[in-house]
Amino acid sequence: MEIHRIHPELLERQVRVLVVGCGGTGSAVVAGLPYLHQSLVAHGHPGGLHVTVVDGDVIFPTNCIRQPFARSEIGLNKAIVLVNGLNLFWGLKWEAVPAHLRSGTFISRNYSGDDLRAHIVIGCVDTRAARAAIGDAVSGRSTTSYWCDQGNNADSGQFVLGEPRNERNRRSKLRLRTAAELYPEIVDPGLDDDGEPSCSAVEALERQSVFVNSTLAQHVLALLARLFRYGEINYHGGFINLATGVTSVLRIDPGYWKRSRRVNKRNSELGHS
Repeated sequence: MEIHRIHPELLERQVRVLVVGCGGTGSAVVAGLPYLHQSLVAHGHPGGLHVTVVDGDVIFPTNCIRQPFARSEIGLNKAIVLVNGLNLFWGLKWEAVPAHLRSGTFISRNYSGDDLRAHIVIGCVDTRAARAAIGDAVSGRSTTSYWCDQGNNADSGQFVLGEPRNERNRRSKLRLRTAAELYPEIVDPGLDDDGEPSCSAVEALERQSVFVNSTLAQHVLALLARLFRYGEINYHGGFINLATGVTSVLRIDPGYWKRSRRVNKRNSELGHS
């Protein structure tokens, strides 16, 4: 079993976290990040976290069923409402960007102009096109350290912490593979459905059970907390299924990564034949 050790620079200065999407899972992740921030500071981290939340959606009535929004906030931007509340409660100076992440956006540790700055990107989006945009933004010339991707359906979900191949993360046997590398179908926009919001509370709950998002978020936060607290992890993701109660982890295993790519390539070829 292999071990991944945290990038040393993340223990030496304030860590900038960019959360893309604050719907069901994203809002739960963002709500938990102040606890991670406080934990880091209590253990002597020099700056804790600075979080930026990006989401262009406004609050719909159905969002008040599974997400931490009040009916009095319907019509307001999700990111602004969420971040303002956390800043007031915790005395933080976190930021909200009330816009969707555009294709062609560049994310890195250093930025200029309208580009976004982040050491860690947490993707909580519900379309393959949006996930592909994140993958492109943290690759190539980017120096982002980690990309944590989450996705779910009605009763199950997965999360994967990866090191996108970029100027910071070069080729290596133990570089954590991203969700897009392991499961390329999740970044294929051609597989997206209409992506329209549910028009009723019942339909919203049929699409996603009431606790799947919060359960997935807690797993993500626990993984990040362990990485910072102990400086290393022996898994980099996992799978949950609330219908069966089964949870499994994604080990740091180059052999599994290779087999996964082989299987996905074969399935892709069969799908296009």
